[in-house]
Amino acid sequence: MKKNNFLGAVFLALAASIWGSMYVVSKYVLNFIPPITLVWSRYAVGFIVLFIILKLVQRKSNKTPVPITKRDWLLIIWIGFIGYFISITLQFAGTKLSDAHTASLITSATPAFIVVFAYFVLKEKFTLSKIIALILSTLGVVVIVGWNIQVGSYFLGSITLIGAALTWALLTVYAKLASNSQSSLVITTYGIMFALIFTTPLMLWEIRTSSIFIGSKLIILGVIYLGTVSTAGAFFLWNKGMELMDAGIGSILFFLQPLVGSFLGWLLLNEHLTLNFFIGGAFILIGVFMATVKN
Repeated sequence: MKKNNFLGAVFLALAASIWGSMYVVSKYVLNFIPPITLVWSRYAVGFIVLFIILKLVQRKSNKTPVPITKRDWLLIIWIGFIGYFISITLQFAGTKLSDAHTASLITSATPAFIVVFAYFVLKEKFTLSKIIALILSTLGVVVIVGWNIQVGSYFLGSITLIGAALTWALLTVYAKLASNSQSSLVITTYGIMFALIFTTPLMLWEIRTSSIFIGSKLIILGVIYLGTVSTAGAFFLWNKGMELMDAGIGSILFFLQPLVGSFLGWLLLNEHLTLNFFIGGAFILIGVFMATVKN
């Protein structure tokens, strides 16, 4: 495996693992803060952290920062809108309209959409290893989550979740495209900034109709974790990982998210792990191995 591919795989695996851990923290915080307000809080904290880091990096660098062209700004606005705003909003709405079980299964289609969009936008080729890895990893998710979904009962929620998977795939592909002229740090920082702007009207509406409680240190620490680690850190790692390797191959590492989430749910929330978790996990790991390692 080439050095860039190795680093890219590490960054993507870390991002997926962080998002898996986010399930445990957000499950607790959502008891006190409504979903859109929590997303807005994540973006506010994440943008502040990334903006400070960006300015420090630019100040310490001896090179003149690459100017952000009009095309770059349009791409970044599109990334902030379609990915960080639309996709995350659809994911929350879809989960609310269906259930977490259905959401986990449907959003596992995201890597397949990334492979398709990468073919059309980035001109990446379909390969046998990509297809086999996708099939194995998807089968692993089905084994872990189960196939007992209620698409008929949750038709609107299922359609919404498909939209979330499609838009996150678009984000991934266009973030890689934008990395041809701008750093992943710039793309992530300003993409989150525009997402924060787009999310603000919904947040203001939600806080007028929902109750919020932030009187506990655990809740505040949870928001800080979600903003710094799950948003600033994971979003940057995902974009940087995609910058360093083929998007279609890197997308397979997305499947580590439900694997890590299930494991941490068992470790921290006393949730039960069945034999299906280990069988499905093996399929996912084999798929990830096939996609990222060349003999």
